Amino acid sequence: MKNTILYIVVPCYNEKDVLSLTAKVLKEKMTALIDSEKIHNASKVLFVNDGSKDNTWEIIKQLHKDNQVFTGISLSRNRGHQNALLAGLLTAKQYADIVISMDADMQDDIDVIDKFIEEYEKGYDVVYGVRNSRKTDTAFKKYTALMFYRLMQWLGAETIYNHADYRLMSKRALEGLAEFKEVNLFLRGLVPMVGYTHSIVEYARGERKAGESKYPLKKMIAFAIDGITSLSIKPITLITKLGLIIFLLSLIALVWVLIVKFTDRAETGWSSILVSIWLLGGLQLFAIGVIGEYIGKIYKETKQRPRYIIAENLIEQANKEN
Repeated sequence: MKNTILYIVVPCYNEKDVLSLTAKVLKEKMTALIDSEKIHNASKVLFVNDGSKDNTWEIIKQLHKDNQVFTGISLSRNRGHQNALLAGLLTAKQYADIVISMDADMQDDIDVIDKFIEEYEKGYDVVYGVRNSRKTDTAFKKYTALMFYRLMQWLGAETIYNHADYRLMSKRALEGLAEFKEVNLFLRGLVPMVGYTHSIVEYARGERKAGESKYPLKKMIAFAIDGITSLSIKPITLITKLGLIIFLLSLIALVWVLIVKFTDRAETGWSSILVSIWLLGGLQLFAIGVIGEYIGKIYKETKQRPRYIIAENLIEQANKEN
């Protein structure tokens, strides 16, 4: 395994508060892995600057200057976590045999990397890091996450329960991922679609070491909607079925109205009419909204805009200097 080159990809957005600690921990881990000949000494930590507004990129460049185990790329503008992660993965696959992705907040157990490599040695192309508990989450986040995974499963979208973006992928798996060209990214659903052999490693997720979470409630909801609409068309199917059910119920209601009318038991009333109007109006607006989500995604896909643009690449700069 000493000839296996490992790249650790770390997306960063305004991470100046935690980046120094992250770099210190990752440097120690990479040094230990290289010294024990588990990976090649050309292995690196690849930071991806996702258009940060603070001095994250300046810190990354200084880390690269101080120690060649660190390198980085900077996107031309903020493209979001999933696009930044993809940029790092597809860049790293050009130089590495295996790539591990993780967040910069150091909530993921760094020692799990050893287990990832062990699973790769057994022949697995993808190794998922899965949380064994959610003790560090609030009750709200814990139950909403559970509902999300169950909803994704019910909608037919293949995801790994309690898995975020902490995983190992082989070069072959990354080549397969590169074949997926969609703009609307939900990597937690795309990676299982790549196929190949996979394994799961459980770990305990800790608290964020510094800085603020980049996923407040609003972004979490938007992320969940993106995941559902990117991986499944079942919501549209459900709307069709709901429309059919309402149509059948309306036929029954029509028969009832005619019976009441011709038996002279009809009474004027506005409450039932208003309730029906509000109910059907709300369902129609909801249905239009769901369909609109899909149309919007189709619109973005047909434009074929780049998912990211790399403004600076420290790997290429270093290669040119050498």
